[in-house]
Amino acid sequence: MKILKYMILFAGLAIVAGGCQKYEEINTNPNATNQVNSSMLATTLILNITRNSISTQKSFMQPFLLGKYLTWGEGQESYQYNKLGRTDFDSVKVLRNIPPMLKYATSDGLKKSYEGLGHFISAYQFFINTMQVGDMPYSEANKGESDRILQPRYDTQKAVFMGILKELDQANELFTAGANFEGDPVYGGKTDSWRRLVNSFELHVLLNLYKKTGDADLKVIERFKDIVTNRPLMRDYKDNFALTYTGMAGQNYPWSDIPAGSGNPFVKSNYTMLTNVLIDPLKALKDRRLFYFAKPSPVKVTSGLSVSDYNAYVGVEPSNAFTALQTTRGSKDYSDLNNRYPQLVNAEPVSVFSYWDLQFVLAEATVRGWISGTAAQTYYAAGITNSMKFVAVNTPDLADYHHNMKMDDAYINAYPASAEVVLSGSDQQQIGQIITQKYLANFLQGSKFISWFENRRTGYPVFKLNASTSLNIPSSNFPVRWFYPSAELDYNAANVTAAIAGQYNGSDDNNQLMWILK
Repeated sequence: MKILKYMILFAGLAIVAGGCQKYEEINTNPNATNQVNSSMLATTLILNITRNSISTQKSFMQPFLLGKYLTWGEGQESYQYNKLGRTDFDSVKVLRNIPPMLKYATSDGLKKSYEGLGHFISAYQFFINTMQVGDMPYSEANKGESDRILQPRYDTQKAVFMGILKELDQANELFTAGANFEGDPVYGGKTDSWRRLVNSFELHVLLNLYKKTGDADLKVIERFKDIVTNRPLMRDYKDNFALTYTGMAGQNYPWSDIPAGSGNPFVKSNYTMLTNVLIDPLKALKDRRLFYFAKPSPVKVTSGLSVSDYNAYVGVEPSNAFTALQTTRGSKDYSDLNNRYPQLVNAEPVSVFSYWDLQFVLAEATVRGWISGTAAQTYYAAGITNSMKFVAVNTPDLADYHHNMKMDDAYINAYPASAEVVLSGSDQQQIGQIITQKYLANFLQGSKFISWFENRRTGYPVFKLNASTSLNIPSSNFPVRWFYPSAELDYNAANVTAAIAGQYNGSDDNNQLMWILK
């Protein structure tokens, strides 16, 4: 498969991501390529956001601890208990690969496509970082080599978002004029697929600006309508921006325990328990994804319940004290991850942005009155059905993996119109339904912290605040942001201090509201 070639090349490109350095011949690895080209640098950029941060079992699960999907039994985890420490801007450093990627392009069409890719990767990385902290270096970031700017100034969060939107617009235009390119392990370099991703992701960015619809510079609703009307968007789950795993060594699904006996300590130690935030809505809505996501409580099965009985599945409250959760773990009366996750080398592709994300964005925008012509229910249903089809297609037909509750086409197509699921009630209630379905669809999926960001933005699904266990200070509040990176305090102190003063009255703490939240 193409993914194999790209992952092998990526291993030989580690030195490129950190900038250009010279090594003596004796330090040269004879087994790694020293000939850099555009396609190899493109692979580095794409794998940086699809693979790097989830390359180990524990790192894969961290965003889902923060998103309250599961708990962790190795020790008291900060994210599970609402403690946000310092973030870093390391993901921005990989953007240094963009100029040489353009330099080595061998035709004008390829240069346009690689430039479009650079703009998308840049927009994505800055979006994640600004969503974590607020103001940050943007216009002067990564200009140490080109302009000798070693202490970049901070741009306001509004300016960063303006830049992100501009870069996504540019990416769409460049991919329109560009040629299919090499070095892409996701879409095989098809510019049409990249345009659809770029435009769909821009709608996601715009929806996060829903409190800024009155801003004359941003023109949030006007931009949103124009994209929906005039640009190509993702068509179904096959357009997901998702990395596919293989059976090759080092290329297994992040939670895989294959080959058998490899001793994955996290799986073997049963560190995970699924939560009531995930399990309860699946049960209440009679959603068969439950049987694909989870395995039943062995206590409930021993008592006589069938593995196909919704009541055999038990979620734990993630805000309970760690000692109480350990007691529950010892009782065995809880649901853990479905066996398909550890037992399959390629359990399912892992998405950064999915078709269902787009459809739930369109559904919410319709409820908010930003767009019209298609019912919110239509978008909402497409989001649900494509999530279900994705799960079903990627699950072998084994009873242990679906517990005799298979999702066939008839079930999937009828499900969104069922009485428990169909959109109904006030606009706010419908938005709650939409975000809940987005949450369920993004179990072990989605861009970094997407479900936590959505909860911060909308309050859905509801997370329980337990002041006796929360590690945020004060424990009576959920945190809303990370601290600025320690590297910024050490090497860019004047600029970060000015940014903290301008936004947060000089207090770099977890409870200060950034511009996007006001």
